Amino acid sequence: MSTLSMDPELGQEVPVASIDKELRKLWEADEARTNASLINLVTCSEETGSLRKNSAIIRHLTQEHACRAILVEFDRTVAEPSIRAWITAHCHLSEGKKSVCCEQIAFQFTGRVTGRFRNTVFAHLNSDLPLVFWWQGELTEVFTERLSSVIDRLVIDSAPWADPVVSFARLREAVEHSGDNLVVQDLAWTRTWQFRLSVAALFDEPVALDALAAITSARIVHHPAHRSSALQLLAWIAVQAGWRTGRELDLVVERRAGASQSFSFESPSGNAITVTVEADESAAPLGLLELSSPQATVRVSREAGESHLIREITVNGVTRSALGPADPDDDALLVGDQLSRGGKNSLYRKVVPRFLELLGS
Repeated sequence: MSTLSMDPELGQEVPVASIDKELRKLWEADEARTNASLINLVTCSEETGSLRKNSAIIRHLTQEHACRAILVEFDRTVAEPSIRAWITAHCHLSEGKKSVCCEQIAFQFTGRVTGRFRNTVFAHLNSDLPLVFWWQGELTEVFTERLSSVIDRLVIDSAPWADPVVSFARLREAVEHSGDNLVVQDLAWTRTWQFRLSVAALFDEPVALDALAAITSARIVHHPAHRSSALQLLAWIAVQAGWRTGRELDLVVERRAGASQSFSFESPSGNAITVTVEADESAAPLGLLELSSPQATVRVSREAGESHLIREITVNGVTRSALGPADPDDDALLVGDQLSRGGKNSLYRKVVPRFLELLGS
């Protein structure tokens, strides 16, 4: 066995069989520390270097969310199986003293991992606490039913998935296998949060509410990497407004023209509605949502890099506008928001079937 080393980010490398003993030593070495955990938070990634990147994220998250953090990185391109482990604690100062600390265990696997990965993680969970699992990247065959069956809350990001139809099918099987107890939180959905709040706030206006039934067109602009968020936002509008699939085209119609796609819907009152979804390299993850009727136009927009949204409503040529907060671009902040909100994410589950239709499944 190679010499165990100290990593400036991951802490002390330890034998896997001695993790619990080494953690006890860690806490006994400093009586000023208080170990706090309200959840088990597991991150899992196949990206090289993800352990250090995720350790930095956990250090930030533990300022607000006390947890036992377990970080996992695996490399299945290396045939020889191996496992290394590190332990550390993230502590946050209060009045100049160490106060609440959260312990972190990091694992690095090579070779075939499915069984070893699952068993190793399970063996080091705090059994009295719920399990939040942040799966980063593609939802591969390593994500098995045996794994998903013990997860309480699964955080994913469908934005970078190469084949979201296949990955959502795997996710649907996992949710069904759990008896609908697995709560899924998609960061692509989280990125639509402030846009959805802004649209809801604008339609609090009586004149906008009157125009809702008369909407004839909509336009969504997004960054090419965030098509998933744009389609989830469109699915939310369609579900909440009661839009049906466009009658004249039988199914949701997707007309592609370069970076632009069009969809056809029909309102509850029978109005035809055309929606254009456009990809723009210079846009924020979500750059624009515009809903137009003959009487009014409701517009929510955000410039790339800005921390605020612009909410606008135009009636009879008169425009009123206000600013609102934007969702963060940083994944760690998005996950922090998700952990703060909790809940069953029932609206997301309601919207997903329509979103999958738009994806073409």
